[in-house]
Amino acid sequence: MTKKHDHDACIDDALKRAEVICAERGVRLTDIRKTVLEMVWRGHIAVKAYDLLDQLSASNRSAKPPTVYRALEFLMEQGLVHKIESLNAFIGCPHPEGNHLSQFLICDGCGHVEEVQSSDLADAISDKTKQTGFVVNRQTVEIHGKCMQCA
Repeated sequence: MTKKHDHDACIDDALKRAEVICAERGVRLTDIRKTVLEMVWRGHIAVKAYDLLDQLSASNRSAKPPTVYRALEFLMEQGLVHKIESLNAFIGCPHPEGNHLSQFLICDGCGHVEEVQSSDLADAISDKTKQTGFVVNRQTVEIHGKCMQCA
């Protein structure tokens, strides 16, 4: 029997960690930033900025696209969310305390996104880029397929 995921605890943990990280870094986790972070964490699927805007507009009629994009930019700068480039969408980061290289497993069936970290893969990419003299500015490895539930 598998343990059921307590998603409310997952969201609460993400918000508490965000508050601590922002306080330690001397940056403000405003109400709107916290709300956007909570909306990103509501599911383990990547969420698009305009979907966030629609959710935000339901409770805050004055919400405009720049509001959401500024909040997302802040959350990315603090390492609290990642952008999934292939989907042009965002996912909460389960390891926001420090910089890290991650890979993303993206289910094309249900939309579930899981962040994984493989030092072997990161090392292989680093070795290849050094061999070719390629200078990496940013690295995102996204692997599309089917999760165990959808396969």
